[in-house]
Amino acid sequence: MKIIKLILSIFVLMLVSTTLNAQSAVEDVEYLDLFEYQDPTFIVGSGEDALEIHRVMRPCGMNKGHLQPLIPAQGVTLVGEREMLPALNDKDALIVDMRLESEFFIQTIPGAINVSYLDVEPHMDTLGCNKKGGKWDCSNAKKIYTFCNGPVCTKSPIGIRKLISLGFPPQKIFYYRGGMLVWSAIGLTMVEGEF
Repeated sequence: MKIIKLILSIFVLMLVSTTLNAQSAVEDVEYLDLFEYQDPTFIVGSGEDALEIHRVMRPCGMNKGHLQPLIPAQGVTLVGEREMLPALNDKDALIVDMRLESEFFIQTIPGAINVSYLDVEPHMDTLGCNKKGGKWDCSNAKKIYTFCNGPVCTKSPIGIRKLISLGFPPQKIFYYRGGMLVWSAIGLTMVEGEF
């Protein structure tokens, strides 16, 4: 009888411990914005069949943010890895990492240059534009393939819209929405960024 009580006590302690750990893990989960800052969840269905879809940050997530549209601005072209790889050898194209310089120097896509979304205008000449009469002439702009940390990263969409507002032609912008998240997740080579 004592052995059964001991086994039951151990079982109850293990159950309580597991429940407390599970509750602690749930409390530590960081729920992030899915679509808009004001919409942290998305409801599928209604009534008793309703299911709440939420996003839980995983270690591979790399960043916070909210899901970006496939096309961040009218005229911009969405690209994936099949388009990014040939672009790495295209002498008329630039691979543009729009993340912060500190992120760029840790790891980036081979051949990328850094044009931080916070500091776009000083790089307009690098992108093939010339300043004339206080305005940017981008008639000779290069094709640029922009990216940041992935589908929830706001950096390249913000940078793209800044470029367009300065006169950069949207039809010369190719947006790699998968960014570093997808690039690394599928095992493609990454390098340290350099000047």
